[in-house]
Amino acid sequence: MMPHVFVYGTLRRGGRNDIARYRPAPAWIGEAGIAGTLYDLGAYPGVVLGGTRRVRGEVYVIEPAVEAALDVLEEVAADGSGEYIKRQVRVEVGSHWFDCLVYEIHPARIAGRRVIESGDWIAHAARGDAWFSQPKD
Repeated sequence: MMPHVFVYGTLRRGGRNDIARYRPAPAWIGEAGIAGTLYDLGAYPGVVLGGTRRVRGEVYVIEPAVEAALDVLEEVAADGSGEYIKRQVRVEVGSHWFDCLVYEIHPARIAGRRVIESGDWIAHAARGDAWFSQPKD
């Protein structure tokens, strides 16, 4: 069975790393939301899973080759020390549930970073709200 992935940042449709550019082409399932807090890391976001906030994203079916490419893009390390940690979350799309991979930002990377209150990276970036400066002390 092919894995599903929940994407919430630059991999979303219209994002600069739009997942549709990967081959074999991922199959779009639909829009969804997960429990988490979205952080502005400058040119891209990071999510910390859990809590009461919602993060907007999209669910896709991907081939193992695409999963491997996403692991490289997200700098996943086998020992958990990479920029992102690959997790699994249960995501509802319409009336269906999917077990999805999601790339959670390593907790050490969010110190001093601004929360994206809307939980929507694409809308945040389109408004020019992306924070491209260094973290405040």
